[in-house]
Amino acid sequence: MKELSPKYNPAEVEAGRYQNWLEAGVFKPSGDVEAKPYSIVIPPPNVTGKLHLGHAWDTTLQDIIIRQKRMQGFDTLWLPGMDHAGIATQAKVEERLREQGISRYDLGREKFLEKVWEWKDEYAATIKDQWGKMGLSLDYSRERFTLDEGLSQAVRKVFVELYKKGWIYRGEFIINWDPVARTALSDIEVIHKDVEGAFYHMTYMLEDGSRGLQVATTRPETMFGDVAVAVNPNDERYKDLIGKNVILPILNKPIPIVADNHADPEFGTGVVKITPAHDPNDFEVGQRHNLPQVNVMNDDGSMNELAGEFAGMDRFEARQAVVKKLEEIGALVEIEQRVHSVGHSERSGAVVEPRLSTQWFVKMDQLAKNAIANQATDDQVKFYPPRFNDTFMQWMENIHDWVISRQLWWGHQIPAWYNEAGEIYVGMEAPEGEGWVQDEDVLDTWFSSALWPFSTMGWPNEDAEDFKRYFPTSTLVTGYDIIFFWVSRMIFQSLEFTERRPFENVLIHGLIRDEEGRKMSKSLGNGIDPMDVIEKYGADALRWFLSNGSAPGQDVRFSYEKMDASWNFINKIWNISRYILMNNEGLTLAAATANVEKVVANQAGNVTDKWILHNLNETIGKVTENFDKFEFGVAGHSLYNFIWEEFANWYVELTKEVLYSDNEDEKVITRSVLLYTLDKILRLLHPIMPFVTEEIFGQYAEGSIVTADYPTVNTTFENQAAHKGVESLKDLIRAVRNSRAEVNVAPSKPITILVKTSDSDLETFFNNNVNYIKRFTNPETLEISSSLTSPELAMSAVITGAKIFLPLADLLNVEEELERLNKELAKWQKELDMVSKKLSNERFVANAKPEVVEKEKAKQTDYQTKYDATVERIKEMEKLGG
Repeated sequence: MKELSPKYNPAEVEAGRYQNWLEAGVFKPSGDVEAKPYSIVIPPPNVTGKLHLGHAWDTTLQDIIIRQKRMQGFDTLWLPGMDHAGIATQAKVEERLREQGISRYDLGREKFLEKVWEWKDEYAATIKDQWGKMGLSLDYSRERFTLDEGLSQAVRKVFVELYKKGWIYRGEFIINWDPVARTALSDIEVIHKDVEGAFYHMTYMLEDGSRGLQVATTRPETMFGDVAVAVNPNDERYKDLIGKNVILPILNKPIPIVADNHADPEFGTGVVKITPAHDPNDFEVGQRHNLPQVNVMNDDGSMNELAGEFAGMDRFEARQAVVKKLEEIGALVEIEQRVHSVGHSERSGAVVEPRLSTQWFVKMDQLAKNAIANQATDDQVKFYPPRFNDTFMQWMENIHDWVISRQLWWGHQIPAWYNEAGEIYVGMEAPEGEGWVQDEDVLDTWFSSALWPFSTMGWPNEDAEDFKRYFPTSTLVTGYDIIFFWVSRMIFQSLEFTERRPFENVLIHGLIRDEEGRKMSKSLGNGIDPMDVIEKYGADALRWFLSNGSAPGQDVRFSYEKMDASWNFINKIWNISRYILMNNEGLTLAAATANVEKVVANQAGNVTDKWILHNLNETIGKVTENFDKFEFGVAGHSLYNFIWEEFANWYVELTKEVLYSDNEDEKVITRSVLLYTLDKILRLLHPIMPFVTEEIFGQYAEGSIVTADYPTVNTTFENQAAHKGVESLKDLIRAVRNSRAEVNVAPSKPITILVKTSDSDLETFFNNNVNYIKRFTNPETLEISSSLTSPELAMSAVITGAKIFLPLADLLNVEEELERLNKELAKWQKELDMVSKKLSNERFVANAKPEVVEKEKAKQTDYQTKYDATVERIKEMEKLGG
């Protein structure tokens, strides 16, 4: 057996370990056809740059799940891959080219795409390196990319099938336009921000000059696209004007007055200008009245030749110039300053322009209905936490048709071809014959990402082995910010094309925030590079922090103080392990396990051995139960308490009573329980801390902990008597230590300790284990009896089944002792109030498991006994203070 180095050094522990795992092939599915499959597809990161802390959190949670399931004997697959991320990646590459003085148009489509593929290869390598540093147990032999040939085939098939059903159509509509990226955006790629703006009030004169009508707009630069003004048909003020013309200022062009309910008589003047090519509501008015659609802007946000003297100006520059011109000609009535909500491109940050454009759309009506209906079946997708099911349902119930074409070069080119005769051909491959030209647009990135769970498994080949074995996938882990973008689309596309849900569970996590609770962003400069954190603390410490940070659906705050605590915890595990292995005397795990079985069968060992094995068994149960509910924070809390408090602080210390004795048989048993418990702890921790657990495991066991068996609950380990006894022993030792500290009596100074019991079993237990009491309390005199007379002037403490007295007459201040006892009384009152509130809650009593209710009732009885004993002691002390 090797010896662990004296100090925990994460860089040393983690070096080369990941490569060893890859070479050993431990991350691949087991191939055991009898085993139940469990699969996860990684939410594919964009090949736009390095991974951030949010990715680290997301992938850590997935790795925790897959590592535990692997150890539990499931046939696990965690499939890696990346997303081409159309707009985002193209924007990054164009930015790089601009720095070199080149545009994509200088290169042409083919050469530009070569540059983007170079970018993809560069950043994919970086991402994979980061995955390795995080310790992610991915099967790289199945790695996919959203633009690889298999996914491209799946994308084409889905497009063609939806088109044939009439659910994909091409039409001219007002869409969100990003003038920087020069592409259409879907509604959810637009972020609305409140900005300082203005309402510009203008006068449009009647053609005969007899009267002026006042209209208002926030975007006067679009007025050159005005084709009418509208009034409400029931508005008495304007009924006689319907059908007449007004003159469009600056252009001096006559445009009609139309009657339409879109004009609200209660709002403003009741007259609205109609600009069908630049406003979604005006577009509908234009459709109703067969009005022309006049687009006055180029795709880069500059004004076109229809804007007359303002042609070539940027839209915002034109706005100022148009307002100035309106003022000069006397058509400007008023500028009303106001804050209003303005859409911005999620990717480029540009102010979005509503713009008339010919685009491809997915008709969402039936697809949404199918997804909603599925949530009422046994094949529903289960959300954790469940409240996100409501988020999903609300989105599907209010969904609009999805604009799927993007005016980009990087992405899946739309499988549609046109000829000069005006025919459209949609198919898997180009049509035969001359004269066909493929649509230049590409599909929205989310169109291919929506197929990710099944396209990565070999679909549309439904006989593909992985598709048959691992689809539907088991769990998706993702942030709440992309339920609309991605989760919803995977669900309706999977139901449509595989007739099954894409995953059984969706675990939703929140966002990583800084210490002040702010979202991490470049503008705030508060982003944290996970690789920097790993370099300082190690991957295991970062993973421990990320897994314990919050409950499902909640945000988590990053802090270096929490990272210090994570590192300290691992260092504690390292030191305990080193101590146990140094005192191991060549004991094997197999021999230790055999000896533990003797302890459980009451053929060997002492009560502390039985106590720690009982508590270990309880911890295994709690951790497994909470992992199954994705409550990793609760599971981590149970592990932390057991490892640090019960195992390190108590059991390891208690074993010194045996290890420093001359009884060799007892020593072997104690060493066995230490090694056995350490082994189970490492297995429980492994999914969260893969590196350090593998390092320690390798000191005493063969093979890799990656494929070792996960601990399971064993009812033979249950020992309530040992648990109750040792917990009382701990309470006694703690009470004496606390009382010593209250009056500054050093642990090394022997003192008189009197234990008055009210429980005969406890009295017997304490007397049978008096060696532990003596070792850890250092008594000069020790008496344990139910017939003891309570001394008058003494420090006192109440534990379940006993009162403890320390006659420290020369050191005791009655007033201070009364103050301490009153604090103690307040503590028991608080505990009583909490448990009474719980038990008086009818819903809790009706819905909780009977054993949970009984446990609360037992607590209530115990707290009441301690409360009453403290009251009694206060009365005694008050007499002394008299």
